[in-house]
Order: sequence, then structure tokens, then C-alpha cells
Amino acid sequence: MNHIIVRYFAGAAEAAGVETEALPAASVGDLIAVMVGRHGPGLQKVLARCSLLADGVYVRDEETTLADGVTVDVLPPFAGG
Repeated sequence: MNHIIVRYFAGAAEAAGVETEALPAASVGDLIAVMVGRHGPGLQKVLARCSLLADGVYVRDEETTLADGVTVDVLPPFAGG
């Protein structure tokens, strides 16, 4: 299984309790399951509103394969203008 670097921002970092971590995952769906399993339902609620960027490319299809060592940014919606 691949190891993914996850960077949490703003409310996602608060819900996860960390800003960065390495997690095992082969797909977006695997990664979401591992994040929720590790950090609980508070993060799950936040993830429902977040964008996921794998090396800067938006991903959401849970079947999308993640390459070993890819960095996934977890970005909650931002207010402003």
C-alpha cells in the first residue's frame, strides 16, 4: 500500500488535531477511510465540505488511485473575496 503525505488546512487541521501526517492509502476512498478512522466523526463532517488536491490536482472520485509519496492537501471552503 502506498504512503500518502496529508496536509490539513484551517478547520480540517483543527478537526484532525494535526497539520501533516503520512498515511497508508491506495485510492482516495482508502485515504478518506483512514483519515476518518484515525481522527473520528468530527473530521468526517469537515471532509464532506473539503476539496482534496493530490499534488495540486483536484480529486474526489473515491476510485482514483494515489501514487506512493503523493501529497494530498485537505482544503476546507474559504470565505472572502
